[in-house]
Amino acid sequence: MDLLDVHNYKHSDLTEKIIKAFLKVYNKLGYGFLEKVYENAMVLELTAMELFVEKQKQVDVFYYENRVGYYFADLVIENKVIVELKAAESLCEEHELQLINYLKATEIEVGLLLNFGKTPQFKRKVFSDKYRKK
Repeated sequence: MDLLDVHNYKHSDLTEKIIKAFLKVYNKLGYGFLEKVYENAMVLELTAMELFVEKQKQVDVFYYENRVGYYFADLVIENKVIVELKAAESLCEEHELQLINYLKATEIEVGLLLNFGKTPQFKRKVFSDKYRKK
């Protein structure tokens, strides 16, 4: 996905900033560190852009009205975008499904999957409110 393509989507300005921060961190650190190193660098970069960043934010998962579990989102930016970070050789379907499930469990509709692999990879996922089961 080209950075110019994100202009047609929900929160496109914000996701473009996040992707720019991702590429800046990747270009500086490269491949081979643990995910936590990239997470800390992303927080620094996004905070420098004056964005509100929450890391390892607990998100509860409900089955109807019952809390059945929780997970920790790597980063939540401006309460609008969930960012799932990976430091894998390449992205796989399980990584994408993980992000989609995170979006389903929240009111947040937009997610970014960022991989600090041998080559930088990112995927944008949207889970619209119109698909949520009431």
